[in-house]
Amino acid sequence: MGSFNKQNITEVSSMAASDELGSLTRAFSGLGVDENALITILGKWHPEQRQSFRKGSRDFFVEDERQFERWDDRHILQLRHEFLRLKDAIVLWTMHPWERDARLLKESLYKGPQYNVLVEIACTRSSEELLGARRAYHSLFDHSIEEDVAFHVHGPERKLLVGLLSSYRYEGPKVNAEVAKFEAKALSESASKKSLIEDEELVRILSTRSKPHLKAIYKHYKEISGNYLDEVLDTSLRYDVDEITKEAVTRVIVTRADADMKQIKEEYHNKYGVNLSKRIEDVANGNYRDFLLTLIARGD
Repeated sequence: MGSFNKQNITEVSSMAASDELGSLTRAFSGLGVDENALITILGKWHPEQRQSFRKGSRDFFVEDERQFERWDDRHILQLRHEFLRLKDAIVLWTMHPWERDARLLKESLYKGPQYNVLVEIACTRSSEELLGARRAYHSLFDHSIEEDVAFHVHGPERKLLVGLLSSYRYEGPKVNAEVAKFEAKALSESASKKSLIEDEELVRILSTRSKPHLKAIYKHYKEISGNYLDEVLDTSLRYDVDEITKEAVTRVIVTRADADMKQIKEEYHNKYGVNLSKRIEDVANGNYRDFLLTLIARGD
């Protein structure tokens, strides 16, 4: 009986260790680190258990030539990013929106440049918000955003990006349907001859027309050409995305929580058939996940 009990205890301990290993693996993966899981499990482990974890976690540790298990350098960098993700989200959330956008714009230029961030800020902010971001950029960096974009971007997209970021659009509801249809046809004809990004007419339209007018152009363009002008950004919430794409999750949710989160959630659900909150619950971890869910709920 004693032997049987000892065997049972061993099996239970092995199962518990396996469960904890799985919990740690999940905590170290995806978007954000599950801080509570780490504290609960690692805080009670003995040195032998930590050694067992290192030996059994070849996704995170490698055998050093001097015969000890060491962290894979790639995963150390990943974990540092994951631990900082909550802090970055909180810092962005507490900033004045003008400063937040100015710093995001500056960072996007030095990290690439990251055209998606430049376009996102230029096209989702109101005219007053974008003007405020340009003012903050002046104060923070002693340059204009237009000046820095022109310096860092060297391809044919330079003119479009400068135009988008310097725009001050009409924001009323009126749309001239005939003009929108004419411009959609002009873009469709240009697209068959050369890259749209190099088209002067595209630059003029995208950097000056109101958002309702652009929506009308989008509709007519689809009817005329059968193609869409936009891109799908669902990849931001996949498990295997790169670090830059992961940052988009924090940026979009934090910056749009007080603006159009309800619309974002509705469109996300219509396009992918799943609630944005549920998707975040599935792919994010710990306090970072809880903070994002709190911000998403502001759209309810």
